[in-house]
Amino acid sequence: MKAVLISALLACAIALPAQAAGDATAGAQKIKVCLACHAVGPDATEKVGPILNGVVGRAAAAEPGFGNYSAPMRVAAANGLVWTPDKLMLYLEKPRNLVPGTNMTFYGLKPDDAANVIAYLETISPDYSPNPPPPAPPPQ
Repeated sequence: MKAVLISALLACAIALPAQAAGDATAGAQKIKVCLACHAVGPDATEKVGPILNGVVGRAAAAEPGFGNYSAPMRVAAANGLVWTPDKLMLYLEKPRNLVPGTNMTFYGLKPDDAANVIAYLETISPDYSPNPPPPAPPPQ
């Protein structure tokens, strides 16, 4: 019986994702390091970087009204970069690894902190859906 229980627990542990979802409350605190260059909230205005409201699920370099994107960020956008949680994780951990030459000189966040910030950003990205609807079938 003990061996069966241990086997079941190991099977469950193997099935768990490597990174658990972040904590939005902790992310609301950790995002303060981003606020020197970015803004969030209903009264947010552009700063050195774009407003982060709605960033999760948004195409890169697509914040309306922000025109100071670097050439490498515009190239990444033209190549289809969308700020999904996975891409945000890569970017927040080390921005220049995902977009070499970006103007963002941020040093990066530890994985747990990045996951928490992403969880918070999801709360201010009302149009983001982790499971977007399938594309409409072509007209017949």
